[in-house]
Amino acid sequence: MEPVSNAYAALQEHLIQNPRKWLVTGVAGFIGSNLLQKLLSLNQKVVGLDNFSTGFQANIDDALAHVTAGQASRFQMVEGDIRNEAVCRSACRGVDIVLQQAALGSVARSVADPATTNQNNVDGFLNMLIAARDSRVSRFVYASSSSVYGDCPDLPKVEERVGNPLSPYAVTKYLNELYAGVFGRLYDFPCIGLRYFNVFGQRQNPNGAYAAVIPKWFNSLIRGEPTYINGDGETSRDFCYIDNVVQVNILAGCTIDPAACGQVYNVACGERTTLKELHAMIRGLVQDCDAACRCPDPEFREFLPGDVRHSHADIGKAVRLLGYHPGHTVRSGLSETVNWYLEHGAKFNR
Repeated sequence: MEPVSNAYAALQEHLIQNPRKWLVTGVAGFIGSNLLQKLLSLNQKVVGLDNFSTGFQANIDDALAHVTAGQASRFQMVEGDIRNEAVCRSACRGVDIVLQQAALGSVARSVADPATTNQNNVDGFLNMLIAARDSRVSRFVYASSSSVYGDCPDLPKVEERVGNPLSPYAVTKYLNELYAGVFGRLYDFPCIGLRYFNVFGQRQNPNGAYAAVIPKWFNSLIRGEPTYINGDGETSRDFCYIDNVVQVNILAGCTIDPAACGQVYNVACGERTTLKELHAMIRGLVQDCDAACRCPDPEFREFLPGDVRHSHADIGKAVRLLGYHPGHTVRSGLSETVNWYLEHGAKFNR
């Protein structure tokens, strides 16, 4: 684990002394629940919004179990859907900072059902944007995606150069960025977009048709079950541990630099890892923790339609303008993650 950046360390001290009120949409999800836990640990007030379509009450319960009773009392839960305008307006009332994480993820899901993905990720996003603007929140930070880069062949990916989207999901995230940019220029509304690159870590669900590869592999290898690689294994990604994502959300929510607003930022480690390399790391960590695990070799399958071949982020912009410094490499993040799945994996296999 790398040392925490000076900017982030100072900001955490400031927030403890000067608490704000935050709205985290998608709070019952993997990323949202980690944001909730961190904000509460800093004595912030947090409103959480979720419709539990893909999130779980267990994620919220786990987050609350990791803070004090006093800190947990600062949390207010709103069960509702961002596709409902009235729900969005109510959730934004009295809030200082919005962290908009609610969305239907997965490229594959969007290929199978583009209409529902659009309803959630575009219509719901616009509802939140309007509600936050009308409530005069000080900052609107939203989750975009590396899928926006589409067929752009350049590596590493830099924010100013994108290609043609390769999936309906990518289209929805690009539309989010366009809407946020227009709201910034038309209404002087301060928005910051975060292009997440393959986030992983504790509370990421390994089950379901659209589960991400890291939790699926951890869960399967711990149980001695087969693991699968789509393609030849040379597909590469810039995997990013959840604590890095939490850091950049808080930095973006609190920056006072005008030049930092109205921007989109890559959120990653700045490392390129192939699926073969990733599988070997996860397999080694599982075997180190439990020598009895069988951990079979991976099986190779067809490439997924709409998938991007290579992804690698230039994180220099977030470093310069937000003070972002990844506290975890891919390997150190995986080391943290394996312990969580060994401890909590049984709940996914009932």
